[in-house]
Amino acid sequence: MRYLRALPFLAPFLSATAAEENDGTPLPVVIWHGLGDAYSAEGMQQVARLVEAANPGTFVYSIRLDKDASADRRATFYGNVTEQVAQVCADLASHPILSTAPAIDAVGFSQGGQFLRAYVERCNFPPVRNLVTFGSQHNGIVDYRTCASRDWLCRGAMALLHGNTWASFVQSRLVPAQYFRDPADLDSYLAHSNFLADINNERALKNETYAANIAALENLVLYVFEDDTTVVPKETSWFEEVNGDEITPLRARKMYQEDWIGLRALDRKGGLKFKTTPGDHMQLTDQVLDTAFKEFFGPYKTSSREPDVVNEL
Repeated sequence: MRYLRALPFLAPFLSATAAEENDGTPLPVVIWHGLGDAYSAEGMQQVARLVEAANPGTFVYSIRLDKDASADRRATFYGNVTEQVAQVCADLASHPILSTAPAIDAVGFSQGGQFLRAYVERCNFPPVRNLVTFGSQHNGIVDYRTCASRDWLCRGAMALLHGNTWASFVQSRLVPAQYFRDPADLDSYLAHSNFLADINNERALKNETYAANIAALENLVLYVFEDDTTVVPKETSWFEEVNGDEITPLRARKMYQEDWIGLRALDRKGGLKFKTTPGDHMQLTDQVLDTAFKEFFGPYKTSSREPDVVNEL
């Protein structure tokens, strides 16, 4: 079976025969929406339809933290992200379809992108083949979003966040605070961050499993919005460090050079993709999504690159 050699980390999870694995059936796709959205919102339903249209026959699952749409939206502002990721790990591992697939593909929008990366690092069953993220805050944010005048859920969360980011109450309950990261105050971040400092392996004690799981992806695709004014800084979507006017590309950073989370290993086998898309935050066209879904999703045997180089790890 060719993919056993190409993707050895999947071997324990595979049960289908070679004929079944290469029958052209697309891998399932999971979607994790962003801040202020809900799994059942029309926009997410449209994304699911585009995934299915790009690769007919795809089973699509929209991640939800609550079956009630209002509660699911509330969970994008309020909750402990570590607990939320653990819940998603349990949900996917027990799902009757997803748990039996040889692998899944995943797409994360805004904060959903770094949450899916946490899923890959921390549990990864069912295992992710390709992870695509749009405008995600992989290296954190230095400012919080502006809320609509009548979005009281958002305004309440943002009011608590300003000036209280590192309080234990905020770090365990306010979602955006858990991926706040100011390069000018890394000591506070490393001491108090409930989420991002851990999944970016920035503390002295490194989790080797995190790096191994990211390196075992086939592709990590990072989209940045060219005119993003919501995510500050927008370069966070490419893991770039922005400190005032100074921008340090990922490959020049210590986290890459010492391979804290497996990005260098993934890059060396051609699996780390940097892409841009026009517009402000989450201003996505169907064409951009369709192109991404056709390139990185689809049948298990389909690959956007030559897979055998995985053996060089």
